[in-house]
Amino acid sequence: MDFNATPQSLSLPSACLRVWGARTHNLKNIDVRVPRHQLVVITGLSGSGKSSLAFDTLFAEGHRLYTESLSTYVRQFLAKVDKPDVNRVEGMVPAIAIQQRMRPQSPRSTVGTLTEVHEYLKLLYAKVGVTYDPKTGLPVVRDDPQDVANYVMALPSGTPVSLLAPLQLPNAALKIHWLESILHQGFYRLLQNGHMFSIEELLGAPDRGEVDWSQPVWTVVDRVVVRAENAQLMRRIIDAAQNAFSMGGGTCAVEGVGGQRRVFSKQLERDGVAFEEPSVGLFNFNTPYGACGRCEGFGQTLCIDANKVIPNPNLSVQDGAVLPWRSVAMQHWLEPLLEMGADGRFPIDTPYKRLSEAQRQCVWNGNGTFKGIHSFFAYLQSRSHKIQYRVLMARYRGQVLCPDCSGTRLRKEANYVRIADRSLGSLLLSPLQEAHDFLTRLTLTDHQRAIAGSVLEELQTRLRHLMDVGLGYLSLNRRSNTLSGGEYQRARLAASLGSPLVGALYVLDEPTVGLHPRDTQRLVQILKALRDKGSTVLVVEHEEQVVRQADWIIELGPDAGEQGGQIVFEGTFADLQKNDIVHTARCLNDLDGVSIPSYNRAGQGSIQFFGARAHNLKDIDVTLPLNALTVVTGVSGSGKSSLVRDVIYNTLSTKTVSAEKLEALQGDVDQIHAVDFIDQAAMNRSSRSTPLTYTKAYDAVRELFAAQPLAQQRCYKAGQFSFNTPGGRCEVCQGQGVNVIDMQFMSDVVLCCQACGGKRFQAAWLEVTYKDKNIADVLNMTVEEGTYFFSDHAAISCKLQMLGQVGLGYLRMGQPFSTLSGGEAQRVKLAYYIEEGRQDQGQKLLIFDEPTSGLHAHDVKKLLQALHKLVEVGHTVLVVEHNLDVIRSADWVVDLGPEGGPEGGRVVFYGTPSMLTDASDSITARYLQPKLYQKSSL
Repeated sequence: MDFNATPQSLSLPSACLRVWGARTHNLKNIDVRVPRHQLVVITGLSGSGKSSLAFDTLFAEGHRLYTESLSTYVRQFLAKVDKPDVNRVEGMVPAIAIQQRMRPQSPRSTVGTLTEVHEYLKLLYAKVGVTYDPKTGLPVVRDDPQDVANYVMALPSGTPVSLLAPLQLPNAALKIHWLESILHQGFYRLLQNGHMFSIEELLGAPDRGEVDWSQPVWTVVDRVVVRAENAQLMRRIIDAAQNAFSMGGGTCAVEGVGGQRRVFSKQLERDGVAFEEPSVGLFNFNTPYGACGRCEGFGQTLCIDANKVIPNPNLSVQDGAVLPWRSVAMQHWLEPLLEMGADGRFPIDTPYKRLSEAQRQCVWNGNGTFKGIHSFFAYLQSRSHKIQYRVLMARYRGQVLCPDCSGTRLRKEANYVRIADRSLGSLLLSPLQEAHDFLTRLTLTDHQRAIAGSVLEELQTRLRHLMDVGLGYLSLNRRSNTLSGGEYQRARLAASLGSPLVGALYVLDEPTVGLHPRDTQRLVQILKALRDKGSTVLVVEHEEQVVRQADWIIELGPDAGEQGGQIVFEGTFADLQKNDIVHTARCLNDLDGVSIPSYNRAGQGSIQFFGARAHNLKDIDVTLPLNALTVVTGVSGSGKSSLVRDVIYNTLSTKTVSAEKLEALQGDVDQIHAVDFIDQAAMNRSSRSTPLTYTKAYDAVRELFAAQPLAQQRCYKAGQFSFNTPGGRCEVCQGQGVNVIDMQFMSDVVLCCQACGGKRFQAAWLEVTYKDKNIADVLNMTVEEGTYFFSDHAAISCKLQMLGQVGLGYLRMGQPFSTLSGGEAQRVKLAYYIEEGRQDQGQKLLIFDEPTSGLHAHDVKKLLQALHKLVEVGHTVLVVEHNLDVIRSADWVVDLGPEGGPEGGRVVFYGTPSMLTDASDSITARYLQPKLYQKSSL
């Protein structure tokens, strides 16, 4: 497939969403048309107004129109929706937003619950699942009168049978009244142990000794002789069975020749054992009823962790493999095992990982005179009233797989219910691909399809979407907080698109964040399929593949912030390629792209990681060159986060090697004096947080104003120049400069504070000036103006200068974070950490997890310049990234794969970017090769 193919040029359709006079945030009173039933991309620099148009105008208006159609009583319970600052929106359709969100941190959130697949599986198993006896393996089903009749009619013709109901005698003292009641119903005989008794005779002599009232007694409901193909007899048996079930509390029996008896029950039981009724609650691990009693639905439980007890399986028992027995006080627990080794009864000099299963069981459970590890911890538990024993036990506890549910999170009774010999627990633990194949092949009876046919179809559709985005290797029980950024983004998108609406407006916020170029192409195909079903797909995006294959492109700009908010281009990709003015076109034509270094830094020393095996890593060896820019890449789920976060970061930050994740660590470890991990976690976009406060430059600004003569004369402290604490701030608006008026079910009204005029401070504090500027004037400066204004104060200007170097010179220093775009917030965070890294004297390892999230290619160029400066001052930079511009600009590349999940976790390539194109097994190489031969700006 030619991924670089572009759609044919097309004229703007007459059916459009039309916007007149949009002024939300930095939009400059723009008019724009969005063609319906097309894939439309809104692009532009970070902060140019893309989200303001897509979400704060179009989606907000569609959502507002829907909520206003509801009654005022209902609206008071819904989230308030602000009316966008726009003159008019025409042709609006129902709108659905799929925005970026961070992974849920709850350990109860799984892939199954995130995508709602688990909800449909619960319903499927509750409606058509069959309960099986775990002892016999036979199905446990309810019987009905038709089952009784079918059994009787299948007997040989001429066989006499009796239909029986158990005598429900509540109290032996009431047997006379009970027998009279049965007689009045028209039943005349009782049966016990093959003997028939007349009820009339028993009423005449109730104390006759032939009937043992302490033993089961059966009421004879009817007696028939089997006749083949007799419809009248069939109806008679059904009526008799119905009466028997009614009299016997849901139990009926058929007794034939020789006392052979078959018992039928309307209850879910077998051989006298009652089973749980299949229900949705039984398969819900988030409720006390359905959750495993031991782990309470978490799938893991806190107990002795074998990996902590034996952290290094390469050691033998003699060399101290059992960590708690290395101390002198506990050595006597090991001595009997050493004596067994001296007698040749146990290989004490063999590494633990090479012991047989029987020998390992001996170490844990003991053998004869030797008491194993379990007995040791049982002893500690018995002494837990002493603190030293509690501390010792806590050292070796950890979260391990629950032994009762094996990680399914469900109570054991839920696994008795199966469909086609598969329990729900086994499906939850299997890969999505396997679950999809099972449900695709599943054949339901006509009765089952009438009950759950729509549920099965919905399951197949949702799982197919997950397959289409390349997540077939995940399991439904995988915790959401363990997914990589790309995996989580695709899972949410597949869930949102599982049941598409026809004719709706889908607004997506950078759905390619965290995706490899190969996975991005799969995403584009899903968006096109959604478009082909009759919906309008509006995507805020920078990714080149998405822009190339869009039907219509809208670019905002020309720059960011106050210099943005205008429509600089509308048209097809073919038209965009002919434009050499707008930033996107210049980057696509490589007129304003990322510079490729003319040489690759060899680094000064290195650190070697041997046998990395966290999660899906396959005992790989990786070398990290120091004082260089290294990029770890690979398809989503290939093990990048496992290698960088769980192995490299955790090992170097703690300076300890976890045997369960890493075999050995060698190299120039001492050269790294600190490690920072800058992930994709969203910043708290509070209205009280600003670029000046986040970078901590405001501390120096407040001290500077407190040091002015007038402030000294009035005894003003530095804290009183903060708008976040009482003192000098305006208390009417509490330092925010605006007052928010609650309009109940209508959107809130935001008004400039009349007391301070929006300046946030009281008039007395505004009289204190520095270079004829008060504190409010400083907050209203742009970062670029502030850098020049405080040029003689390095503590302030250096931090502001870094904001400018990442392309944020246009931001107001006092601009609330709540008004920043995702890309702007990401760059503010990166600027802070980059400046911190530049100020450190020793060598630092700075790890960035997909720092290009939300950045335009023009902004990526500035980011790379900042990263290279960190290397130039002596630091080591490690980046997890899919962006091809970042990969081709690195000194070294580690490519993991070749696929995701179980098929990943291997080093496909290690070397320079120019060498990567020759790696035949690398998927990244296929997409990087065209980039390497593009001309670059120097």
